Amino acid sequence: MATFVRDPEHWLFRYSPKEWIRAAMKEMHLAEASYAQRNLRAGIAGCKRAAGMALNAALIVEPNATWKRTYVEHLQALAKDMDVPSAVSDAARAILQAPAPSVNIVILRSPHADDKVLEAARDVIAHAFAVVTRHEG
Repeated sequence: MATFVRDPEHWLFRYSPKEWIRAAMKEMHLAEASYAQRNLRAGIAGCKRAAGMALNAALIVEPNATWKRTYVEHLQALAKDMDVPSAVSDAARAILQAPAPSVNIVILRSPHADDKVLEAARDVIAHAFAVVTRHEG
């Protein structure tokens, strides 16, 4: 792995890979709290942010132009990536497919559906952590 060089002005290099993982874990705790409070919009958004932050860490150690810049773009690319375990691409798809609540449409939800999104985000974070760890030398 190339030596990490912090750049506070750059969207990706403002944090080290381990700092991105820590930020992802903090965001994951916020997502869990949001689901516990039945704030589904914040829970889903938090899962996307948590997974995306963790993928930023992986992107630093394994650059991939197809992941582009945003958290959602990272997840979209990961969902189609044939080089990652299918459980990881499935998890990315589950996060992306989580229906956000709407004021016009009622979506019937269950705790199981919420748990599925939370577990998918945890799987993506674990994958990113494994990628980062593999490059620590």
